[in-house]
Amino acid sequence: IAISLKSLRRQFGWSLDKTAEKTGVSKAMLGQIERGESSPTIATLWKIAGGFQVSFSSFIDMAQTSGEQIVVHSGSSEMSSTNEKIHVQVLFPFDQQLNCEILILELWPGCEHHAAPHEIGVIEHVIVVEGAMEVLINNQWSSLRKGEGIRFNAHQLHGYRNLTKKKARFHNVIHYARKNIGA
Repeated sequence: IAISLKSLRRQFGWSLDKTAEKTGVSKAMLGQIERGESSPTIATLWKIAGGFQVSFSSFIDMAQTSGEQIVVHSGSSEMSSTNEKIHVQVLFPFDQQLNCEILILELWPGCEHHAAPHEIGVIEHVIVVEGAMEVLINNQWSSLRKGEGIRFNAHQLHGYRNLTKKKARFHNVIHYARKNIGA
């Protein structure tokens, strides 16, 4: 993550001050992440990705391509945050041709995670594969159970929560706007 952040700042020509302004993450925290002194929470990493208008998975080096087949390696493709009670695994990293990435998220009991708005044109598909959960869209929580899904415009505040006593697991397919988002 540190290497990716440094690389993006160089690519964009942004100072730490400019990066803090664009991402909403403090200059001190950004510096700690770049120096490897701190690991960002999932929420912080989403803010950084949003500020640079890049995919979440672009920060996690976990796939190699071989022709048209993508091979996903477990372990390095995962992030969890104990404080947030959320676990994210990149199933398929950002695909520049399709402008999408596919994540698997797990919400532990009591988890409530709010996501900052994405750029206009970003669409999310949430498909529950285990348990039950709620999704916040248009300031309203909608319940979903295993086998159910919802699609929404993600350029607004949105969130995920698990009010049950069991883990909820869902696939999150994120389609980015048709512009050069970069990976």
